[in-house]
Amino acid sequence: QLQLMESGGGSVQAGGSLLLSCATSGYSDSTFCMGWFRQAPGKRREGVAIPSRGGGYTYYPDSVKGRFTVSRDNTKNTLFLQMNSLQPEDTAMYYCAADFQCAGWGEAYFTYWGQGTQVTVSS
Repeated sequence: QLQLMESGGGSVQAGGSLLLSCATSGYSDSTFCMGWFRQAPGKRREGVAIPSRGGGYTYYPDSVKGRFTVSRDNTKNTLFLQMNSLQPEDTAMYYCAADFQCAGWGEAYFTYWGQGTQVTVSS
């Protein structure tokens, strides 16, 4: 059973940076896709950084383009999310997700989820 665990969340002031990490366990191969999602209170969960299987393309919504960068260490099956120029509207629970089918970008296409790490940005 593939398991995911996020870390690196915290509280920062607007303009600050955070690096989130998502460590995996339970599966040694790196054939599964991974991505980052977030959910703010009262809002739907949205994808914020979802790389394609081969890494040739990454989906970023307009709200984070140029500020967030996703990377993956395939030797450790760890996914990272570098978040710069954070704004109060980035405040949310951030989740890491994975799936072996890699069939799409939305949350419905991801089977495995971490517990989330809270990011709070104050103005």
